[in-house]
Amino acid sequence: MSRDMLTDKPLKSIIKFALPIFIGNLFQQLYSMVDTIIVGNTLSKEALAGVGATSSLAFLIIGFAQGLCAGLTVIASQRFGAEDEQGLKKSVAVSTVISVAATAILTLIAVLTAMPLLKAMNTPADIIGYSYDYIITIFYGIAATMLYNLTACLLRSLGDSKTPLIFLIVASLLNICFDLLFIIVAKMGVAGAGWATVLSQGISGVLCLVVMLKKFPTLRIRKADYKAKTHDYLLHLKLAMPMAFQFSIIAVGIMVQQTALNGFGSTMVAAYTAASRIDQVAVQFLVSIGMALAVYAGQNYGAGSLDRIKTGVNKTAVFTFGIAVVLGIAVVLLAKPMTRLIIADAGDEILNASQEFLFWQAVFYIPLASIFVYRNALQGMGYSGLTFAACMIELGMRIFASLVFARYFGYTGVCVSNPTAWWGAVLLLVPAYYIIVYKKGAGLKKPDAPDKISDA
Repeated sequence: MSRDMLTDKPLKSIIKFALPIFIGNLFQQLYSMVDTIIVGNTLSKEALAGVGATSSLAFLIIGFAQGLCAGLTVIASQRFGAEDEQGLKKSVAVSTVISVAATAILTLIAVLTAMPLLKAMNTPADIIGYSYDYIITIFYGIAATMLYNLTACLLRSLGDSKTPLIFLIVASLLNICFDLLFIIVAKMGVAGAGWATVLSQGISGVLCLVVMLKKFPTLRIRKADYKAKTHDYLLHLKLAMPMAFQFSIIAVGIMVQQTALNGFGSTMVAAYTAASRIDQVAVQFLVSIGMALAVYAGQNYGAGSLDRIKTGVNKTAVFTFGIAVVLGIAVVLLAKPMTRLIIADAGDEILNASQEFLFWQAVFYIPLASIFVYRNALQGMGYSGLTFAACMIELGMRIFASLVFARYFGYTGVCVSNPTAWWGAVLLLVPAYYIIVYKKGAGLKKPDAPDKISDA
């Protein structure tokens, strides 16, 4: 287990931890882009638009699962920082039980509501069949998503970001192979892309679990560790549910955004899909820094090192702002060439629409970077209620922009809905962080007496 985040230079330790996460996230985004490229170049523009039209719906469910896993492992990170081995074991056991129950519930809800939600989102008639075939496959594989995310988050909470990276790279390569097999050879259409994602992620999750149990004896849970009290479950859910809902709340806003976008037809949906994939790849380093900062804040909060949290957050903010500027310039310059890579026969309408979306995202990467920095710092310290409130503001701003701006400014209104939501979240998160850490630092709940996990 690595304790570098408790002893090494703050920014150095955060970047060192973030790099494997970044490489893993980049591979994950790249194989998602490979899905898009293969679908866009071997099937049809409508098939690509159909897959793209499911992104918000997928995020609604899969995002909930990811947020739940991240929230459940905050306590594991704090227990690790406090050197509470028994509390760590109990935390892993409780997280496992909650994850299994959540998997069953999410799968049932997702499968039953997939088609009604696609219709409610005004998905164009010429692509809704593609959308359903793809998303129902992803939903049947929620167990694979939950397995990988829980094991990966547990490993990261203990300071190991390399093991999830290794198996995510394996999953990425497998996904590409499965894509080629299922879509081109087996002629399974967009459903083949879905099964490729599910199978590759499931394999990655199993490998993570095997290595986790072999490499970290502390995480080998005994029967006695599952004898937890109601307090233990409530303690984990107190942090996990706001994080889970914050992902889903963001997804609700994106669904409204997608509904507004669907009204402009499948061509604009295809352009938006291609541009979104490019944008997602571009911001992965910012995402990774945020994930690393959450672990850093959690471990140091557990160890009582509030000054290290202050230093780490400040230096990380300056660093990420510089990266955001560089990324923004690169995205604007490469918008059209990257779109042509995804859609080989893209005409001027698609190219121009893709470029417009990317422009409006890129010029506001600094407020987006601020969200990743301050939201994750607050989450790591356990202030999930504040981050949930920020997500509610983000939801409201995105819905308002999607409905009002799209009505008066058309496609451009949809493009600016994301930056509008980012600014709403930033205006809460940044002041809240500095008030808590600097003005109320003396009143923070002391990490040397953290919420205890019962010994029952």
